[in-house]
Amino acid sequence: MSAARPQPAWRSLLFVPATAERFVAKAHTRGADGIILDLEDSIPPAEKEAARAALPAAVAQVGQGGADVVVRINRPLEQAVPDIAAAVRPGVAALMLPKLAGPEHVRLLSEVVAAREAATGLEVGTTRFIGVVETAAALPALFSIAAADPRMAALAVGTEDLSTEFGAAPSFEGLYVWAMHCLAAARAAGILPMGSLGVLSRIDDLDAYRAGLRRARALGFATASCIHPAHVPIINEEYGASTEELDRARRLVSAFEAALSRGLGAVAFEGAMVDLPVVERARALLARASRWDGRSPTQR
Repeated sequence: MSAARPQPAWRSLLFVPATAERFVAKAHTRGADGIILDLEDSIPPAEKEAARAALPAAVAQVGQGGADVVVRINRPLEQAVPDIAAAVRPGVAALMLPKLAGPEHVRLLSEVVAAREAATGLEVGTTRFIGVVETAAALPALFSIAAADPRMAALAVGTEDLSTEFGAAPSFEGLYVWAMHCLAAARAAGILPMGSLGVLSRIDDLDAYRAGLRRARALGFATASCIHPAHVPIINEEYGASTEELDRARRLVSAFEAALSRGLGAVAFEGAMVDLPVVERARALLARASRWDGRSPTQR
């Protein structure tokens, strides 16, 4: 089960086309916890091989500021296998797996990755997975996908692709049910729920973007990907924690521990009654925040 492995401390993951040299050169300055080098949607079919060839230099470039490097591979197996051969290398923390069909799909790709890790001298199991469910047919398998393999680190539903399948415009109302299924599946498996509850393709309405993130964070989402550098600091703010939030969490934990020492299981704290579930949320926030210090989020 994935729950046995530590979660990465990702808040923000920024997409960069693997062949876009100008974007690759600046990616490490954007403040994202992870950079996703894309081999899929942003790369035309005729450029796939060039994108794979560009990975060694791109991995070194985008990872130099301490961000984790993720590579999004292609869905068709005839493309996924050479993508994995190019992407599984030192410096790559995870692969993003688009359009997952079910748990067997995850396990098949894990076998391919394990063979590549062994061939390159990496410890088998090093490379983590970010799973993305983007088809209506795979939605009933969210829980089994999330728990399919110990490599799984995060799970998301693909808002644009799902909306297209539904024949709908992307909206909070249309995606809420499946976003919550994704959240529950990820938390049950002990991995990160990834996503937002807003329209993500607009890059000119930062207030609406922030509102979608805030809504999702309140429900329990932990990390989000983005396609524009302007979104990175907003994600880090909304999926991170302010100084005030952290100070309150420390006071809360301290008050509860003092109560426990007196034989109490609950305590009045700043106008509210606090018991163990509330304290556990505060402890989790403090533990997660302690890992946002500039080192690789998967290694903290």
